[in-house]
Amino acid sequence: MTNYKAKKSNLKELLSKRGMDLESLERNTNIPRSQLDDYLSKRIMNLNNAMTISKELNCRIEDLYVWTAEEA
Repeated sequence: MTNYKAKKSNLKELLSKRGMDLESLERNTNIPRSQLDDYLSKRIMNLNNAMTISKELNCRIEDLYVWTAEEA
């Protein structure tokens, strides 16, 4: 069985590709800026926020992070 772990956030890159900034993402998703800042660096998004952000950025949830795979 393979386990996957989110290694690094792709949020900054995805925002740049879409020509968006954090203020726009905050406004369009109602996710507080402080939380979005955390997602850029260290914090892993909960499933609800990941879905909301992925819909806003027109990407898959998997695209929000760089993933590592580990065999269990």
